[in-house]
Parts: sequence; C-alpha cells; structure tokens
Amino acid sequence: MDLRALGMGLAFAVMWSSAFTSARIIVAAAPPLTALSLRFLISGLLGVLIALALGQSWRLTRGQWRATIVFGICQNALYLGLNFVAMQTIEAGLAAIIASTMPLLVGLAGWLIFSERIGLIGQLGLVAGVIGVTIIMGARLQGGVDLYGLSLCVVGVIALTFATLAVRGATSGGNFLMVVGLQMLVGSAALGIVASAVETVEIDWSWTLVAAFAYTTLVPGLAATLVWFWLVNRIGATKAATFHFLNPFLGVAIAALILSETLSAQDLIGVAVIMGGILAVQLSRQRRV
Repeated sequence: MDLRALGMGLAFAVMWSSAFTSARIIVAAAPPLTALSLRFLISGLLGVLIALALGQSWRLTRGQWRATIVFGICQNALYLGLNFVAMQTIEAGLAAIIASTMPLLVGLAGWLIFSERIGLIGQLGLVAGVIGVTIIMGARLQGGVDLYGLSLCVVGVIALTFATLAVRGATSGGNFLMVVGLQMLVGSAALGIVASAVETVEIDWSWTLVAAFAYTTLVPGLAATLVWFWLVNRIGATKAATFHFLNPFLGVAIAALILSETLSAQDLIGVAVIMGGILAVQLSRQRRV
C-alpha cells in the first residue's frame, strides 16, 4: 500500500466517521427521515450526473439492479434511516460505535452461515469485538442510555450487514458510481414515502443546520463514496476494508470534539478493543484472499 492510498484511506475513515456528528446536528433541528430523504435525493442526482459524465451507463446487469434495490432499501433507508431517528435520543459517538461493528458482524455471519475460514486471528478478533461492545454497553446502560434509540441502531447495523452479505460481488461489471447514485435515489424514495406518513415538517433554521446538511450531503454522502471507489480500484476491497478499524475511535473523537460528548474510561477501553477486533478480522480475511 503506497502513501497515496494510505492518505485516501485515512480520509475515507474520517469522512465516514464524521457523518454521525453532522447527522446529530441535523436531527436536533429537522425531521430525521425528511432530511435524510432530501440528502439522498441531492447526493443521488449528483452521483448519477457524475457517472454519466464519466461515461457510465444506465444499463446495469441483473446483479447490479439487485444490489441497487437491496442496498437502497437496507443501507440507505433502513440502516441510515433508523440511525437518524435514533440520534434524536442517543449520542453520535454511541451510534458510530454500533455502526462500526458491521465488519465484525459480516465476518461472524460469513463464518457461521457461509462457512468462510477466517483463521485463529479472525476468531480472536470476533471475540475481542464482542468484549469491546459489552464493555461500552455496560457503561452506557448504567448511565441510562435510551433503549429505544439503542435498539434502532442495532436493527440498523443488522440491516446493513444483511445487505452487505446479500450483494457480495453484485456490483462488479463497471458502472459502480451509477449503481451508488441509483441506490441513493431508491433510498430517497423509500424514506420520502415513510416521512410523508409519519413526520410533520417543522425546521429550526440556523447556519449550523445548513452547514451540517451541506456537509453530510457532499462529504460523507458523495465524496466518501468517490474516495472509496478510487481506493478499492487501487488496492482492492479487502485491503481497503482494513481502514474500517479506525471508525470507532474517529467516530467518538469527532463527536467529543464538535459536540462535546463525554467519554468515560470504559468507553475508551471498549473502543480500543473493538478497533483491535475489527483489524484482526480484516487482516485474517486479507490473508485468506
């Protein structure tokens, strides 16, 4: 891995992790599902336009259409929709930690359901991940965390894990950015239908809301996708996924810096253990590949 790939991988991890903090700002002032639907509409249209400018086609393979629909519903509508609703009552750092366990859940499901070999290091990584989550959840439950919001985050990361397993390899064959843009539009449509039925549009306008919405739309929503696409093309999906081990730390660090969220010693220990578990699982999968 060269220095350029390393820098882009770090940039992706920062952008991905920062999305929880900007989302927390948004949902404090606007209806979460309505705001997320609008975000996906803008990001999706921009993604499709960029894809067309790059010569990518609307003509997708059957697998790509399946990936578009499954990811649009499970990742964009369910995973992010549930997280946006949850962050009305729980902190951004906790939401980031729960979402960061996705690589561990994918590794666990691959091992238990698909009989994928991950080796001793990977198995130890899964155990470490469980221990890290237990440490953090124990501290948060004692501190009176909102169980409803916590449950939404858990269901969301399970939906994302399902989507990841369901469409493995389905995005191959080119037109990657077009697929991503269309996924966002699918998510926007699904969220828009639900939002129109359950939400009343009341917005507390401020410059921080506008800045957070613009940031989450353009940076985690679009720029991070472009960086990930470049990174996967340069070093491969397995090596690129190693950067996910940074997400728990970056997620809580950015939330603490911008939102002044408090961090206990148990939180920091749990984050460190989860990071080690994710890295071990990814390195084990990398060796297998």
